[in-house]
Amino acid sequence: MANVLPLAKRVQILNMLVEGSSMRSISRVVGCSINTVTKMLEDAGETCLDLHDQLVTHVQAEYVQCDEIWAYCYAKARNVPTAKAAPEGAGDVWTWTCIDSKSKLMISYAAGGRSAFMAHSVMNDLARRLTGRTQLSTDGLRLYRQAADLAFNGEVDFGQVVKIFGEAPGGSGAERKYSPPVCVGIQKEIVVGDPDPKKISTSHVERANLTMRMGMRRFTRLTNAFSKKYANHVYALALFFMHYNFVRQHKAHKLSPAMAAGITDTLWSMEDIANRIDVRVNASRPRGPYKKRTV
Repeated sequence: MANVLPLAKRVQILNMLVEGSSMRSISRVVGCSINTVTKMLEDAGETCLDLHDQLVTHVQAEYVQCDEIWAYCYAKARNVPTAKAAPEGAGDVWTWTCIDSKSKLMISYAAGGRSAFMAHSVMNDLARRLTGRTQLSTDGLRLYRQAADLAFNGEVDFGQVVKIFGEAPGGSGAERKYSPPVCVGIQKEIVVGDPDPKKISTSHVERANLTMRMGMRRFTRLTNAFSKKYANHVYALALFFMHYNFVRQHKAHKLSPAMAAGITDTLWSMEDIANRIDVRVNASRPRGPYKKRTV
């Protein structure tokens, strides 16, 4: 596929994927099949997962904020038991995100359940990517407490923001169904170490999660744009965060988050990502004439 489509078209597909266009609309605009767009997403996702593991390491982050954002694959969890031919991974999917408050680098992310297993996986991945002591802030989810303590072995300053919610405005009418509860107050709790209470916050990671929901069609509520396959959901995340970290200039400092964090000296382009996809795809292809395997 990488040798069939011109570079300009491949870059156009990648740009549309990270800007919230649906895969079928991309196939119509670009003039290619939906299978081509799907294969492009798969190749891009695998490549971006590898690049993130290779490049986002030894990060010096003074303040890190973590949060979870909800979406679902194929059907909401309550509908999976009665869904027709629900694939593996169907149901609610929580994306766990960990961001450097200063550089805005998305250091670690994962998609799965809202469980102790995922909390431990995310905290372990975050800890191995960081160097030096950091101050960690999360929401009030108690799963973070033991996970962070084990991952950082107590060498972290950890505080949580516990939000207090009140009734949503609008009475009991239909508008209340789509109105989130109102946050009427917060409590800051020190969990481990000596965090600065003024810096215990999840504002930056929540804003980054809003960028995700606005930029990825799969996170749009009340539509049929949700992911149908768990793997494609992960691939979309990988491409989005690769673009967010290395290609997109953040308004806070006019640099890409990767540049602000000292991971790279240059601003990447989508052509750079497309070229790295080509390298990976071509390297994985068998050389020589194809021979049918016999059992």
